[in-house]
Amino acid sequence: MKQRFRMFRRGNYFWSHDGQTGKQETLHTKDKATGRRLLHAKNEAHQQPVFNLQIARTYLAASDPEIVKRTWQTAMNEIVRTKRDATRVRWERAIKDHAFDLIRNLPILETRSEHFLKVLHEGTVSTNAFLRKLHNFTLDMNWLPWPVLAKRHWPKIEYGEKRGVTGEEHQKIIAAETNGERRAFYELCWHLGAAQSDVANLTAEDVDWKDRIVGFFRKKTKTVSLVRFDSELAELLKTLPQSGRLFPKFGQIREAHRATEFKRCCRRVSSPC
Repeated sequence: MKQRFRMFRRGNYFWSHDGQTGKQETLHTKDKATGRRLLHAKNEAHQQPVFNLQIARTYLAASDPEIVKRTWQTAMNEIVRTKRDATRVRWERAIKDHAFDLIRNLPILETRSEHFLKVLHEGTVSTNAFLRKLHNFTLDMNWLPWPVLAKRHWPKIEYGEKRGVTGEEHQKIIAAETNGERRAFYELCWHLGAAQSDVANLTAEDVDWKDRIVGFFRKKTKTVSLVRFDSELAELLKTLPQSGRLFPKFGQIREAHRATEFKRCCRRVSSPC
């Protein structure tokens, strides 16, 4: 095995040179024999953990031949295959994060804590959240024999402020919106207190004109919501299609695009919503 440290003389003292990091430090001795003994001790201290790791790899490879070659990109691809619908779309977008480039082609078995810390430093809150899930996935799959980072060492996930739109902000958004269907969409979201995805899937058949109730299924809570509407909302509903989807065009847009469009509306009225 190649020796990591080599000795050289500088002035009257002997020094060691780290062939891996390039770091040089004095051995604090003028005697060549003593210098060699100190250098040998440094190399032994380095080789023993490396040797133990090699033994561990040999045993693991016997039960799983791919374990020494499996990279984090492999794990990313596999976790995406386990997802469906919108969750899969989020994962496909998440693994494109440039912060993951630091470990993308790194063998999982060779990962050290400093590798993860660099990714977390370069990334965002989203990077932190998805790296945790990726880390747990590899542990569950037995592709990672031990945790890279202990739970207490993961940086705390701190999300930005989240709040609803105020009445004043809503009026500004409606007043600034020139697209009729989109304006009606935001109005209905406001009156029903529903998420955009819920309103996007509403049909004329979800409106009970006899009892003046709008019924819909909330995707997030998996519950049925029944909202009684007044004359103001009734006037709005009358302007929408009386059969099929209430929003035939805007309702077909992907939820990520709807969210982006709403963010633009907020910026136009200088709202932090």
